[in-house]
Amino acid sequence: MEPTQNSFLSEVVQASGEKLQACYQCQKCSAGCPVAYAMDILPNQVIRHIQYDHRERVLSSKTIWICASCYTCSVRCPNNIDIAKIMDTLRNIAIRSGVKPGEKDIPLFHSVFLDAIKSKGRIHELSLILQFKTKTRDFLKDAALGWKMYRKGKIKLFPSKFGGGKEIQEIFNSFEKREAK
Repeated sequence: MEPTQNSFLSEVVQASGEKLQACYQCQKCSAGCPVAYAMDILPNQVIRHIQYDHRERVLSSKTIWICASCYTCSVRCPNNIDIAKIMDTLRNIAIRSGVKPGEKDIPLFHSVFLDAIKSKGRIHELSLILQFKTKTRDFLKDAALGWKMYRKGKIKLFPSKFGGGKEIQEIFNSFEKREAK
């Protein structure tokens, strides 16, 4: 199955550099996915929908936003298709296309997460949670869980020291320059 010039398959292949035509639906990617239980379409089905040019179905799915990018699917693929890279590509295409995400708060979380990394060089969980909750205006939804995590020492009040902020900033700057071209 070769992609036609203006097909969704062609767009994803070109953006990701991955040869999706090689997928023969062995389903190893879906069988190993640790978050498959929460997906509306499984990773192998995402590939099949791309092959059949179901652009809206894929870009508006929960799956592309729920993907943990753990690379389990990519490692298990017998044809060396980097499915995690495809999921990342699909998120980028969805954002650029203005498609409403299947999971409304996940793109916002991604944005808050990257902003925190860019400004501080690392994540301080409490600051991340506060910034995210301020943007969603959903302050009490996970309060009990947050308190439990704090009591167990999983969330610190103050960020730990980190000396690599300049290097992280340089990575973001170089990426932004490359994207501007």
